[in-house]
Amino acid sequence: MVSRFPFVHGHRDAYEVKRLCQVLDVNRSSYCKWLGGGAARAVRRREDQVLAERIRRIHAGSGGTYGSPRVTAELREAGKRVNHKRVARVMRTYSIAGVRLRRRVRTTVFDPAAGAVPDLFQRDFTATEPGRTYMGDITYLPLVGGEFLYLATVLDCFSRKVVGWSIADHMRTDLVADALRMAAQVRGGLEGAVFHSDHGAQYGSRAFADLCSGLGVTRSMGAVGSSADNAACESFHASLKRETLQGARDFGDPATCRGTVFAWLTRYNTRRRHSANGHLSPNEYERRHHTAKLTLAA
Repeated sequence: MVSRFPFVHGHRDAYEVKRLCQVLDVNRSSYCKWLGGGAARAVRRREDQVLAERIRRIHAGSGGTYGSPRVTAELREAGKRVNHKRVARVMRTYSIAGVRLRRRVRTTVFDPAAGAVPDLFQRDFTATEPGRTYMGDITYLPLVGGEFLYLATVLDCFSRKVVGWSIADHMRTDLVADALRMAAQVRGGLEGAVFHSDHGAQYGSRAFADLCSGLGVTRSMGAVGSSADNAACESFHASLKRETLQGARDFGDPATCRGTVFAWLTRYNTRRRHSANGHLSPNEYERRHHTAKLTLAA
């Protein structure tokens, strides 16, 4: 209805307003009310333009990846009181958008000879303290020429922080083992922790089971063929590729790929806002948790 009012206004010199309203089936009093609000609309447009510039700077600072929820969180932290619906509307109006998901490639290969491991998570990927429960997965990284690298990660369920990762040109057990060893170094040990994965042959191997035993880690696995049982980790990898590739078909050569992924993982832990953390970065979320504990203990 409102979109017809500008047409009436634009043709009022050529045709009678009353006739235009009749032809377009609009109420003349509503048109007059719309006409009287012109000054207010002009003010809103100018305010939206100013907001759009702030959004563009935040969007650019995120590498062109942030959508309206994270942009809203940035604005609010900077002291701007703004509704997320308005941010979404302005982003649509000015064609500012986050990047979208690409098609997945399967990297999980089930080993029927692997021993049974229970599902201790039951699709609950949360934790009340850092360092208690971890989850891991493998994803492919497409290179120019049709080749691939593979990335294995270990995430802390409490903050979704990446505490371990490894990149290689293969998907052997060493790939996931190196990521878990890094997690043990970063956390100063994993004794008593639970590590959850899918039923990939790498995670079900005897070598990986021995490594977990040596580190004092209890293994957990989701159901065979159920991506939902490791959904949080798969979502993380989807975000990584969505925000680094941004529609491109590949990462380029291996060196470029490794550098791009390392830079993103660093920004992810230190700066990228995570919806599961109340739009705080993993590092900041853990820092505030530790500060709160010290305050309560004092």
